[in-house]
Amino acid sequence: MKKFCTGLVLALIALQTSFANGGKQADGALVIGISKILQHPALDACEQGVKDAIASRGITAVYDSQNANNDLSTAAQIANKFNSEKVAVAVGIATPAAQALANALKTIPVVFTAVTDPVAAGLVVTVAHGENNVTGASDAIPTAKNIALFKEIAGIKTLGYIYTSSESNSIAELELVTQGAASAGLTLVTQTVNTTAEVKQAAQAIAGRVDGLYMSTDNTVFTALPAVIEVFRTAKKPIFAGDASGAKDGGCMIASGSNYYKLGLATGNIVADILGGKKPSEIPVKFATEPSELDFLVDLDAAANCGITIPQKYIDQATMIFENGKLTEKTAN
Repeated sequence: MKKFCTGLVLALIALQTSFANGGKQADGALVIGISKILQHPALDACEQGVKDAIASRGITAVYDSQNANNDLSTAAQIANKFNSEKVAVAVGIATPAAQALANALKTIPVVFTAVTDPVAAGLVVTVAHGENNVTGASDAIPTAKNIALFKEIAGIKTLGYIYTSSESNSIAELELVTQGAASAGLTLVTQTVNTTAEVKQAAQAIAGRVDGLYMSTDNTVFTALPAVIEVFRTAKKPIFAGDASGAKDGGCMIASGSNYYKLGLATGNIVADILGGKKPSEIPVKFATEPSELDFLVDLDAAANCGITIPQKYIDQATMIFENGKLTEKTAN
């Protein structure tokens, strides 16, 4: 019995040491695990921001970067891999990847990012601080404000919304879209999908029933953005996207949301703070609230295709303008 208790104490000490000091390779290099639910411009920019922020803090690290290819079982396998390797910190990019990490890793710090509603996702109880070994950054967008702006500029009466029924962040966003549409006096028409392959068909099914389409940060739907744009361009109906990163090639009349590279920078600084000794439970959830942390894109080509004139005041506020097939990004003063 005494031998068992001694072994248990030693095991707990080993786990605590792993949590405090972080995982290292045999050569002493610090290992940080990154699990991304899938690959698309916004999440790729977020990952790069994480790495750049950590490097800027003078931390040398080796990254085990994994892509779950939008498969939940793969996300779980990645989480188990990080757990067995005892990485120093595990970063989950997007809700399903973050949930898999939080479920599997109990003694290793988990830092989520690009998660719309971390409370609804079960990652934290409150955004005021982290939960046990979990904290991170959210890409929540002002949905009601976006929808009101869409109505003002496009004059829409019916609003379309396509979402993934199996993603908790999409379900949470659906509630916000429903509330935003009601507040703006719009009729909401929804269409669900389960995979990216279903998105174009969903867009075709909904295009004839709505005046415009609102896209949140749904990972599955946004991965098929070119297909959605094709359908709505043909229908000459506008799209408002909650992510400007994926709209830089044109097709979305308006795109407004977090700058994902800067969200990644904020996330990387959280990782650096943890590596410096701060506990995840002491770190509040980070939200992009400052104008410098947000992107606002207007696509004058898409607007013209729909017969819509975007007021000059919004063109002046834009950080990115797409016109004549070319994107122009305004430089900060």
